[in-house]
Amino acid sequence: MNGPNHAESAEIPVSPGETGGFCRDCGNDIPAASAKPATGSPTGRTAGATRSRCPACRSTRIARHPELDSLAIAHIDCDAFYAAIEKRDDPSLRDKPLIVGGGHRGVVSTCCYIARMSGVRSAMPMFKARKLCPEAVVVPPNMAKYRDVGEQIRNLMLELTPLVEPLSIDEAFLDLTGTEKLHHMSPARALNRLALKIEREIGITVSIGLSHNKFLAKIASDLDKPRGLSVIGRAETLRFLAEKPVSMIWGVGKVMRERLEQDGIVTIGQLQTMDETDLARRYGRMGAHLFHLARGADNRSVDPEGEAKSISAETTFDADIADLEELSKELWPLCETVSRRLKAAELSGHVVHLKLKTAGFKLISRQARLPAPTQLAETLYRMARTLLKREATGTYFRLIGVGTDDFHSPQDADPPDLADPNAEQRRKVERAMDEVRRKLGGKAIVKGRSLRS
Repeated sequence: MNGPNHAESAEIPVSPGETGGFCRDCGNDIPAASAKPATGSPTGRTAGATRSRCPACRSTRIARHPELDSLAIAHIDCDAFYAAIEKRDDPSLRDKPLIVGGGHRGVVSTCCYIARMSGVRSAMPMFKARKLCPEAVVVPPNMAKYRDVGEQIRNLMLELTPLVEPLSIDEAFLDLTGTEKLHHMSPARALNRLALKIEREIGITVSIGLSHNKFLAKIASDLDKPRGLSVIGRAETLRFLAEKPVSMIWGVGKVMRERLEQDGIVTIGQLQTMDETDLARRYGRMGAHLFHLARGADNRSVDPEGEAKSISAETTFDADIADLEELSKELWPLCETVSRRLKAAELSGHVVHLKLKTAGFKLISRQARLPAPTQLAETLYRMARTLLKREATGTYFRLIGVGTDDFHSPQDADPPDLADPNAEQRRKVERAMDEVRRKLGGKAIVKGRSLRS
């Protein structure tokens, strides 16, 4: 099978002698001439590959790639993050299939690799996951604990480079360009040392993708999970992408994939043979996007300010709801959660999103732009409820969510509104409630809307 020579673990071997590298477990240098194959038949992706062992510790986790020491853009992804933390905190769960998620009507937040062997996947309805893996242990998510661990890992990343762009609580891009003098080692070695430090100090594992841009680094991090270190070099980019499905391209969702398939385009290699003008004529601005990423060209920089793309919260009901007032009752605490997260992140949102999922699992998304950015739960709620009223016409829903994006600074939030003389009073009330909660706890004071039966 054609593909890149990844710097990977024993599960995806590399051919000995073709290039030097290092041991991912002990850090020992592995000169090309001294790499010796392990006994047994090759099982890896690279044709003719055999496994190598570290002469010092006998580990088969050897990082080796022709461009290993010249690449600096990485994507780090925690392995089964929520489940890994729960297993760390409860050793009795270590060898059991574990699902982190809601009740019977909820969805799977994540699951361990043992559960995945039974077909369980993130975002799967819980009833389906229980059917596929009835022996699984199910625990509810503890987001506060997960955020604390995510922050610990983020701080360790920042010790390597200030150029860290978080994508979510458990993954981030890093740019280690120019850090060799600081760390006295290549980015690949520094990243591997970070992975070992996370295992030792925090007790979970991560997988690393290393390449020459963000698009390819993110793809690489999925190639060898868990505990992987995979590399996609410049020289192999076109060949590696050619056989991959078009859905691997960032931004190609279900609708775009189906449209491409209708036009007979199913692999990235087919896009590589097409002219940019032709792609633009067929698919508009998306055509140029397809043209460049099909060739592995991505000029996006790692942006430390790009942490939050949106802030949202959602809940799945125990029983489907159609009534507007009942739906509104579920909406309010979500708006409070989003507001609290906005304030904690020192952001204000200008666009409000409403998310609904019908009893038949059809997803409905609506959005509206506020007159000014806000941090207030009340403002979020009023706009989200306006959107909700248009959809709550008798349809039964199993899920509701609210979110915001188009972020601004908190100084831009909630300016005086002459058209709404009560707006300033609502702002003062909410700020006063925030102060009480800060001193006495989150449940010390609630708004009357939270108490409706």
